[in-house]
Amino acid sequence: MFEEPSSFPFSRFYPLCFRVLVAQITITLSFPRGVTQDMYLIAHFSEFQLATIGSFLIHESAFFLSGFPSIFLERSGLFSKYKIQKKSNTAEAHKKCVSRLILYHVCVNLPVMLISYPAFRYMGLRSSLPLPNWTVIVSQIIFYFILEDFVFYWGHRILHTKWLYKHVHSIHHEYATPFGLTSEYAHPAEILFLGFATIVGPALTGPHLLTLWLWMVLRVLETVEVHSGYHFPWSPSNFLPLYGGSEFHDYHHRMLFTKSGNYSSTFVYMDWLFGTDKGYRKLKALEEIEGKDY
Repeated sequence: MFEEPSSFPFSRFYPLCFRVLVAQITITLSFPRGVTQDMYLIAHFSEFQLATIGSFLIHESAFFLSGFPSIFLERSGLFSKYKIQKKSNTAEAHKKCVSRLILYHVCVNLPVMLISYPAFRYMGLRSSLPLPNWTVIVSQIIFYFILEDFVFYWGHRILHTKWLYKHVHSIHHEYATPFGLTSEYAHPAEILFLGFATIVGPALTGPHLLTLWLWMVLRVLETVEVHSGYHFPWSPSNFLPLYGGSEFHDYHHRMLFTKSGNYSSTFVYMDWLFGTDKGYRKLKALEEIEGKDY
């Protein structure tokens, strides 16, 4: 039986998780066996606590810390020349999004993490030492991105059928001018439905918890970026082949649901293969010919 997270020591756990994650990602990729921080986590927190409460705290921090800057940019007008749409959301719209997100994260995301732990444990999730080799981590995360994009594409297309769009997916499209935090603003049913695309890879491979945390952070940063509403010279789509980015997904939000296309979450090849990016490519070609943005 796993230990229930009663009287969980948030004040010690919360900053420590991020020190461990940042230290092990940015300082070294060799992952030595005797990492003091890892030993501390394992000694003071159960695997259940690390995999559920710990994952929730890391997700929330990565999401809100990366998502709030786009609200600041909209309100302040900084970098306005890089804003994809000239329209901006109101302060009331920002508040509505944030309050709804907190409700959904606490009432949907957290319970799902708690309930799904036994399944992940059964599939091989572990938090013990030694840490996996960096080649294992990189290969697993690449696999997760490819699989997630494939599953998300088809799930997203299904959500754009008439009935599901009207009753479920239209919530996400309330924001025709997206900003970072709108990436997870959705109907609870959609959170569960498309959330499957994110967890199916880790569920199949049973990764180390460090790999799961790294995947979670990267996936959050990716979805926040594509919903940011800004396309900068340093945006990933300018450097990463096949990466969609903010311009690609912003088009999806500002079109009618029957004509939007661009259903993929990360890459562009699924939309290209199935012809669901034709409207976007025509628009980009027109912009290039006329020398202005639409």
